[in-house]
Amino acid sequence: MAQLIISVGREFGSGGRVIAEALAKRFGIPIYDRHLITEIANKTGMTPEEIEKYNEAPKHHIVSRSVRGFSNSIEDNIAEMQFNFIEERAKSGESFVVVGRCSESKLRAYPALVSLFILADMDAKIKRVMEIYELSESDAKEFITKKDKKRKRYHNYHANGSWGDSRLYDLSINSTRLGIDGTIDFLEKYVRARIGE
Repeated sequence: MAQLIISVGREFGSGGRVIAEALAKRFGIPIYDRHLITEIANKTGMTPEEIEKYNEAPKHHIVSRSVRGFSNSIEDNIAEMQFNFIEERAKSGESFVVVGRCSESKLRAYPALVSLFILADMDAKIKRVMEIYELSESDAKEFITKKDKKRKRYHNYHANGSWGDSRLYDLSINSTRLGIDGTIDFLEKYVRARIGE
């Protein structure tokens, strides 16, 4: 199989991570999401928990500054390590799925890239987050809003274009319409059509 890079952006609670994992299995390729954190922890000597704290987080402008292109922001440095990691994998010719990390923008130069964005209706996201995290309806809604706000700030700081804007992606899909399994099936067909299978 020729190189295939599937980038999956997602709203919190849309099932994006589950969909990305399923696509990785169906195409028999690795997925970089949580695994990126482990890789960077190994390189830096930080623990995965420390990396997770700063993962996909926008930097704090009050305490951060850059001198000659070098930042004292842990958030910036961890983001750059992640961008470099996926860029190295792409350059090496490896096929993989990557979740988030501004990958639809950072890897745009690679012809092998298929970029997807998963969204969902708010009531479906609330129901899903209530079940997974055992939260009340109001807490689930607040959690979703907080997580998506954080993702948007991170993306819009590190990449050109606005997070979730359909023009940034090859395909944006609402997972509520077909359900998670139906969305996975549809996206598998779409990706296979893109790579000429």
